Amino acid sequence: MIGRQDRWQQELFLVGRLVDLIPDDHVLRRIDCVLDLSWLQNEVSDCYDQNQGRPGIDPEAAVRLMLAGLCQGIVHDRQLLREAQVNLAIRWFAGYPLHEKLPDHSSLTRIRQRWGVERFKQIFQRTIRACIDAGLVGGDLVHVDATLIRADVSWDSIVDQRLEQTWQANENIPELQQVSGKSSATDPEASLAKSCRQQKAEPSYKQHSAVDDRAGVIVDVMTTTGAINESNTLLEQVKHIQANTGKPLTLLTADVGYAYAGTCQRF
Repeated sequence: MIGRQDRWQQELFLVGRLVDLIPDDHVLRRIDCVLDLSWLQNEVSDCYDQNQGRPGIDPEAAVRLMLAGLCQGIVHDRQLLREAQVNLAIRWFAGYPLHEKLPDHSSLTRIRQRWGVERFKQIFQRTIRACIDAGLVGGDLVHVDATLIRADVSWDSIVDQRLEQTWQANENIPELQQVSGKSSATDPEASLAKSCRQQKAEPSYKQHSAVDDRAGVIVDVMTTTGAINESNTLLEQVKHIQANTGKPLTLLTADVGYAYAGTCQRF
């Protein structure tokens, strides 16, 4: 017989655990089994005034929200909190019951500003050490690559910029040199770049990633303007990899973008 579902019935009470509604193989459940952020509260306590002000977002809940967004491919905080409003897995992972109000999206932005880059670097490095302890990182074989990331700016914001340098070649004859380039008025650190000749140059950043061979764990990430060539960052990245893993790097693989004689000579 054909069944009929009453879609308009609204439950006043929901009996059961939130985790029971999430599949066992869901990525956030799998991460939760190994994720330990119990140390984070003490690590960032000096960023808060313990004697005044309203209670802030639990640091672990904030990081879990950001991590959930990363796993879902969500890069904007506003979109992340809208998704968390209806996504049971994100709510459970971050520790927010169905009846509890989620924080405003701007709170995550303020947390990033308050903690600063170095705090998040420490979180990243502790995550790598946890993966090493779990046997997920070998540290001896690493793969590196770079990818262009389109800056979140419109073409209307691209303006001609001229950098003027004045010098005096002779005592009384000043000369003016103009070096022209193009960048965005709203995001001047983004530079025009393209990955191949067939593409048009766009305002971009470049992400330089290093992945350990054993289980695909990221062991280093660098971000530069799009105009920076991969070969110019490789030596510095190797130092970061060895510092993050605490192990000597014996073999590194890279694509043709790194194939410059000067790069090989540095090693």
